Parts: sequence; structure tokens; C-alpha cells
Amino acid sequence: MSDQKKEQWLMDFIRFVEDDDKKKTDKQVKIIEAAIEIFSEKGFAATSTSEIAQKAGVAEGTIFRHYKTKKDLLLSIAGPIAAKLFAPFLMRDFAKLLDLPYPRIEEFFRAVLRDRLEFARNNVKLIKILAHEVPFQPELMEQIKSMATDIVVARVDKVVRHFQEQGQIIEGPSWRVIRSTASLFLGMIIFHVFLAPEFPFDEDEEIEQTINILLYGISKRTE
Repeated sequence: MSDQKKEQWLMDFIRFVEDDDKKKTDKQVKIIEAAIEIFSEKGFAATSTSEIAQKAGVAEGTIFRHYKTKKDLLLSIAGPIAAKLFAPFLMRDFAKLLDLPYPRIEEFFRAVLRDRLEFARNNVKLIKILAHEVPFQPELMEQIKSMATDIVVARVDKVVRHFQEQGQIIEGPSWRVIRSTASLFLGMIIFHVFLAPEFPFDEDEEIEQTINILLYGISKRTE
């Protein structure tokens, strides 16, 4: 499948998820909300469908009218959130990046970091489910690997090469820049959203300092 077809597939999938969300019955919404709550607290393996049914206020049989198995219920939750993790990199605003919106790489990094930080805060329980279950669910693992390597990296590669050509970042393999950026940004998000959400910090300053460390390292600069 070509990169263009993969991108189109992801966007079609996201649109399908959004349309499907609108068609869900009240009971189905309650089932999903209950499953998210319990999966995020106890994990998939330790959760029973009877617990989900009790929390949702429905009969256990109602769950199986909508989902053949507990795993199908998990995939119906985790698949869409995995797709939405990567969605911003395929939006039109991102596609226009090389035309003008972010003339400096700092502006691009700032926009991406702020957006994904907000996304993580709004989807804490869903992301916890992904983190817990991806290593044990081959279907999810393959879906995420495909989206990350075949779609997102391909798009960001163009951005990296664009800023390299402008002389704003060092020459070298784009995957090295992507890996370094992802590691630092994910580290910040994981710390502030999941590990120490009560830790006091100035968000704007933290974003700026994180970008400065990425671009200039941690050694003290001399005038």
C-alpha cells in the first residue's frame, strides 16, 4: 500500500470512528465508559464482563449483543484512540507546514508539543489502556507500528529535511532527529501527565525549556 493510500485509510478510519460514535446507543456508550474506567484501573486481563456490566448498569448479555468478546470491546476502544494519537500529523494544517505556517522549527515543535500535551491530558485513561495492553495485543501492536512507521515518520521525514535544507537543524538521518524529538517530548508528557500530575510547573516555560534542550542540549552555553 502506498503512503498516500495509508494516509487516506487512517483518515477514513478516524471519520468512521467519529460517525460510529454518533450512532452508539445509550447502553453502548455506558458499556464503553465503564470498560474504559475498569480497564484503566485493573487492566484488561483482570477485568470481567460482569464487572463492566454492573458498572454500566446493564445486563451482561447486552455487552455481547454489541461485542462478540471482551477483546472485541477492548479493540473498539483502543483502536480509535491509537489512530487519534497520530491524526494531527495528517491534518491539512500540518500538510501546509512546508508552505509557511511554521517558518522556524521552534514554532513547529511548540505547536506539536502543546497539542499532544493537551491530547494526553484529555485522554489519560484511554492512553493508560493503550500502554497496558499494546505489548499483549498483537493486533494493536501491528496497527500502531504501521501508523507510526509507515505514515507519521514518512510525513515528519519531509519536515525534517525541509528544515535541514534551510540550515535550521544539523544534517543527518531524519530518523535520528525524529527519535530524539519523540523521546524528549514523550518524556515530558509522561512525567507531567502520568507520573507527577500534581507537580507544579509553568507550562509555557516547560515547553520552551524542553525545546531549548532538544535544540541546544543541556551543556551551559558561553557567550
